[in-house]
Amino acid sequence: MTFTITPHASPVSAQAREKALEDPGFGRVFTDHMVTLRWTAARGWHDGKVTARAPIAIDPAASVLHYAQEIFEGMKAYRTAKGDIVLFRPDMNANRLARSAERLAMPVIPEALFIEAVEALVKIDKDWVPSGAGSLYLRPFMFASEAFLGVRPAQEYVFCVIACPVGPYFKGGDKPLKLWVSDKYTRAAPGGTGAAKCGGNYAASLIAQAEATEKGCDQVVFLDAAEHRWIEELGGMNLFFVMSDGSMITPPLTGTILPGITRTSIIEIARDLGMKVTEAPYSMDQWRSDAESGKLSEAFACGTAAVVASIGEIVSSSGSFRVKNATGATVAGKLKEQLVGIQKGNISDSRGWVRKV
Repeated sequence: MTFTITPHASPVSAQAREKALEDPGFGRVFTDHMVTLRWTAARGWHDGKVTARAPIAIDPAASVLHYAQEIFEGMKAYRTAKGDIVLFRPDMNANRLARSAERLAMPVIPEALFIEAVEALVKIDKDWVPSGAGSLYLRPFMFASEAFLGVRPAQEYVFCVIACPVGPYFKGGDKPLKLWVSDKYTRAAPGGTGAAKCGGNYAASLIAQAEATEKGCDQVVFLDAAEHRWIEELGGMNLFFVMSDGSMITPPLTGTILPGITRTSIIEIARDLGMKVTEAPYSMDQWRSDAESGKLSEAFACGTAAVVASIGEIVSSSGSFRVKNATGATVAGKLKEQLVGIQKGNISDSRGWVRKV
């Protein structure tokens, strides 16, 4: 598709941009432009545009406002030591968005078109990609725009890509996370939308995250909906457990857990390094018992935003416990070093994960 490009008439000045890049935080500073595409049942995908970032006008009866047909992705562009700008496994983001679209009865955007749209934004806003430890967080998303109040899949959609330069996701930097185990709320149930990256999943998790914050914790741990026993994931990150023999366990993808791209990459890196990685159910009782006995060496969470974060303390209504080696989490650190090294071009990309823009 040919995108119509209309550069911003008054972009942020170079001086103001450099100032913003010094400490962008996460998700508060945005680049100058955005990409939009439209879909209708009659025309399919059309009207691709690169324009100045601006509010989107939608009808008050737009389906997304009433029936929550909305999906999104999270990915990053990196500036390598050589000055190149690269994307990390964008095909996986495209494929996951496609699966999310199918689950929510929305049109699938083809992989090539998805990547073309993302690259169009990165190219025009290339000066916003930080060097060093920062990155450009990219948010492709799609929503139902048809003005119609009947309960059925919409016939019109908007796909959009926006971007923001980001630093560390957690304010405390690399300190181990403190987690709250929710025994009241669940994130997803079998047959639901747990494996889709849709806004409704996150909206339903916010009350549990607020509870975690009240308890002085960084994130919330969600358990399975049926037994409230098996560990699933955090509010926005997958979990790994490192045993004292060097092996790792991570909850399996059974339809209630988001298939994280960072999760998949860490499994592949770990196995290439000779580690045994098992995708198997792991209960809260096991976590506590293994941590207290020393069988558990480390635990960490992972995701696009935070990359890899060690876990130090777990708090629940039945008491708390600690992961003893949290501050010296060598396996988590090694895996993060490998992953970030590939993303930043400091380690050879032998797997073809990195795509130069």
